[in-house]
Amino acid sequence: MNQVKADVRALFQWEDPAVLRLTEEIFAKCILGKIFPPEGDLKQNWIAPGGCYRGQWIWDTMFVVDLLSIVPDTEETIRDVFQNYWDFQARWNRDMPDYAHDMVACAILPPTGYTQYTQIPTMAWGLERVYRRNGDKQLVAQSLAPLEKYHDWYWRERDVTNVNLVGVGTYGNNLGNPDWDDVQCARFETFDFECNLDDLKLTKHPTRLGEHEGPWYGDICLPGISSYLILAEKCLARLAEIMGDNEMARRRRARADKGTEAMRTHMWDEGTGLFLAVKRDTLEKIPVATIGSWIPLHAGIPTKKQAERMAEALQSENWQTPLPLPTVDRQDPRYRSNGFWRGDVWPPTNYQVADGLAAYGYKELAAVIADKTIANALMNGINERYDSISGKGLGVDFLGMSGVMVTMMLEGLSKAYRLRIRTD
Repeated sequence: MNQVKADVRALFQWEDPAVLRLTEEIFAKCILGKIFPPEGDLKQNWIAPGGCYRGQWIWDTMFVVDLLSIVPDTEETIRDVFQNYWDFQARWNRDMPDYAHDMVACAILPPTGYTQYTQIPTMAWGLERVYRRNGDKQLVAQSLAPLEKYHDWYWRERDVTNVNLVGVGTYGNNLGNPDWDDVQCARFETFDFECNLDDLKLTKHPTRLGEHEGPWYGDICLPGISSYLILAEKCLARLAEIMGDNEMARRRRARADKGTEAMRTHMWDEGTGLFLAVKRDTLEKIPVATIGSWIPLHAGIPTKKQAERMAEALQSENWQTPLPLPTVDRQDPRYRSNGFWRGDVWPPTNYQVADGLAAYGYKELAAVIADKTIANALMNGINERYDSISGKGLGVDFLGMSGVMVTMMLEGLSKAYRLRIRTD
């Protein structure tokens, strides 16, 4: 613990002692405390989310490696973490038919377990974040080809009607948990219990009608997960350019542009001032706004006019909880201040919405979200999620991705809490 404190003090500059204490605790328990040695099919060093979640996930891990890459001499560990995904991809391809090739599991679990569904596609975002911090071209070189294959799998298997919008799905509940049916496993690819997925159904592929096809494809396209994939394509394009692969950069930008246009055309809803989920086969909007409706800001999807309308919507009573930002419109009858993705508050999504607002010029609104998130953590501790009314901590203590509160400070999203990387 003393070594961690000494390292953090050497890495950062701060003004408020409370910021130092929070940063030290996050690095000790959310970042460095989440690294584990090789075990079973995780043949490299790996990162676990925390609590009962034992294995390497996608979504959680990217927030951890982003901050870990600030620490000197962690390049090899981070290469290991990404290599676990590519090792899995190769094993998966050996066992699965062609249409399923190149997926990466939501969770790779020691000793030999894994899920037959994926997760929010943030690996390209995480890879770019790491490169921007530590300049590790070896990491980028080992990751570009398998990452592009994963993106191609995502569009092929989650945009089955070719409208450039993606949904969720699963090849089955291979973990055998009796509390999960296949529909719930599909929901685990995104924010698990989002209200806009309450009527989700799984269908067979609409055009690929082989005898071994199963009901694996969700009938709802989502603004959140579509935004993440579009953002990931932009990140992958920039990384390809850095490595001199201009043709890959062109391919990925074309994908991002098509997805952006599709979201603006089919998902934008002027009445709510947000992007809404749509039914896959009819493109009819589903009239409920969730935290996924805000993620397009993070991905640079809205036009300037749409972003202005989103900033206006944010200031309405629908979203103004004492601790922002609730995971569903508080006027929705399913809203509960402590509801799991149904009214609670998560630090990573707060960071992403604040980041998007700031990028569009709404820095004061971004600061309100960041300042209240950090102040609440100083009062109630570092948790997986929080009650949007009381601010009380919910779920797992010191979940790795909750370390994103440090990221908010480093990126200047917070006005009240300052933290900088030392440059001297």
